[in-house]
Amino acid sequence: MALSSAQGPRLLPGDAPTVDPDGELVAAAVAGERPAFEALLRRHYERIYRVAWRMTGSAADAEDVAQEVCCTLVQKIGTFRHQARFTTWLVGIVVNACSDHHRRIAALTRLRRHLATVAGLARAPDGRDLHGRLWLASAIAKLDRPLRETVVLVVGEDMSHAEAAAALGVAESTVSWRMHQVRRRLAGSTDDGR
Repeated sequence: MALSSAQGPRLLPGDAPTVDPDGELVAAAVAGERPAFEALLRRHYERIYRVAWRMTGSAADAEDVAQEVCCTLVQKIGTFRHQARFTTWLVGIVVNACSDHHRRIAALTRLRRHLATVAGLARAPDGRDLHGRLWLASAIAKLDRPLRETVVLVVGEDMSHAEAAAALGVAESTVSWRMHQVRRRLAGSTDDGR
């Protein structure tokens, strides 16, 4: 399907129209109807939380991200342009919120480590400590963030490559390449006996 920014989705020969099961609720929410917005949140809160949990690896962090996304939706619902299904657009917001969360946590961790070193409460890291600090003990957690995010959406959320690409803001071919890399790396780790 080709997209025309001024007119919304434009079907090409052979494209099937995309039906968004949330279309009516979204239209009402964009029009300012609070009950419709609340119904959208109730319908999709579990998905928001689930994606956040898979991206952060922590129930507490997932709750923080989910709450942040709910607040963000209040501001962003009017920007939804129906160029993708609402759930695809929503997952993109969750992915961005998780990335922001990871950046904040990393900055806070660095600050704490530096303050502890300066205060003499901890020894300076020597590099060997980095291997012992995996945030999730699984094969997926060992992947680079772009690969991990892609796996969460394609496998965990059962999105098509096109939907995951829209949510991540990348080309569909990038999603396909990332999934190929994931399969290759996971196959390599089992061949090595790990």
